[in-house]
Amino acid sequence: MVPSPAEPVAAEGSGKTEELSPASVGTAPPSGPGPSEAKEEVEVELAGPAGAQPPVPPEGGWGWLVMLAAMWCNGSVFGIQNACGVLFVAMLKTFGSKDDDQMVFKTAWVSSLSMGMIFFCCPIVSIFTDIFGCRKTAVVGAAIGFIGLMSSSFVSSIEPLYLTYGIIFASGCSFAYQPSLVILGHYFKKRLGLVNGIVTAGSSLFTILLPLLLRVLTDNLDLFYTLRILCIFMFVLFLAGFTYRPLVPSVREKESGIKGGKRSSFFSRRKFSPPQKIFNFAIFKVKAYAVWAVGIPLALFGYFVPYVHLVKYVNERFKDEPNKEVVLMCIGITSGVGRLLFGRIADYVPGVKKVYLQVLSFVFIGLMSMMIPLCSVFGALIAVCLIMGLFDGCFISIMAPIAFELVGAQDVSQAIGFLLGFMSIPMTVGPPIAGLLREKLGSYDVAFYLAGVPPLIGGAVLCFIPWIHSKKQREMDKTTGGEKLEKMLGNQNSLSSSSGIVKKESDSVI
Repeated sequence: MVPSPAEPVAAEGSGKTEELSPASVGTAPPSGPGPSEAKEEVEVELAGPAGAQPPVPPEGGWGWLVMLAAMWCNGSVFGIQNACGVLFVAMLKTFGSKDDDQMVFKTAWVSSLSMGMIFFCCPIVSIFTDIFGCRKTAVVGAAIGFIGLMSSSFVSSIEPLYLTYGIIFASGCSFAYQPSLVILGHYFKKRLGLVNGIVTAGSSLFTILLPLLLRVLTDNLDLFYTLRILCIFMFVLFLAGFTYRPLVPSVREKESGIKGGKRSSFFSRRKFSPPQKIFNFAIFKVKAYAVWAVGIPLALFGYFVPYVHLVKYVNERFKDEPNKEVVLMCIGITSGVGRLLFGRIADYVPGVKKVYLQVLSFVFIGLMSMMIPLCSVFGALIAVCLIMGLFDGCFISIMAPIAFELVGAQDVSQAIGFLLGFMSIPMTVGPPIAGLLREKLGSYDVAFYLAGVPPLIGGAVLCFIPWIHSKKQREMDKTTGGEKLEKMLGNQNSLSSSSGIVKKESDSVI
């Protein structure tokens, strides 16, 4: 949904046209080869005035490689996070003690802190993305994630994992993940929903495969060697970040000034002045976005509970089942289908009405969470996980398209960053609370029942967004119509005055 130079961006159904500048999405200028004339034209555009518009999204070409790199990013980051149920059991086995009654509660903090930290850092990451561009931010983030994951394999107790795995590794994943959302809008517009669905399906593919891999690794090796093998995923992610070739300049390059057709290299040390406004809080003046930024986190207090505790729950409830990690695989399979399916459907849903797809997804996620304790046979639990995964994919795949609709391409980087930052709180708090309930009550039943309530409440809040948006649109239409009427009347009055003057002058001549 990045605008072309020939046409301004108009929010669908809003009637309001906004012309966007290259500063709308902060990335570095392209470095690929091409004819000399094309290079000069690009350089003039990059060094042009702030009112210049971004280039036309190519809808393919190098963008397909960027899509695959972003897909690997989503897969390696969230595949590991979603398979944390297997690592959770391995951590309990490695660090558990019969004398420690709160070991489940302590261990749950590792995974929940990691997931929450990924989203908590996103507002900060959006600033780095605006200043340094997607490529540099993603590459540095992958390197930090590699260091954090490798250091996690050398700890001797559960507490250091809060720092190495929960903070360092997760922070690196956040810096690698958020640019993968922004860069897609540079290369695709018409196919953005489909491409976003394919990219987010990467985490589903990894969620299907990683539980099996982790189960084999933890059974035959141990937790520490498993974490070292996972470092390979982060190293590939480090290499994938270099494919984020930018199409528009970052704030850093515009501040330093690109002159004489010279581009700054990846390791440029040129000094620059940081932008005056770091956090763009003006986007919260868009009431529809403000409601969205409240409703989504409200719905997510129970969202991450099944990912962390479902394998442990199956170990307790269905002890005779040999492949207990298959429940996570089922969520991953249908989540991938949902991301592709609903990502494509979102391309045909006009404007902010895409929010209704998220409402539908939260309703089903909440109901399926409540049904987990009601499943007396393993096959029923599989069916519940399949449905939950399908609508999980729906919720995730249309996050970026909705953000583009609500605030436009100019502010989408920070809009997504703020939202993911708000999401960090419920996703961090939910799983430990569920673990504490399990310790106090002796079962997971109440935890899963309560985990289904927040999605239903959040979905109800999101229903107000299209109404708020349409109301704002009607007010804008009235204001625009009034201004046009005043302008027309003013033109008529000036025309009448001019004709009167001409008449007086002709009379005097006569």
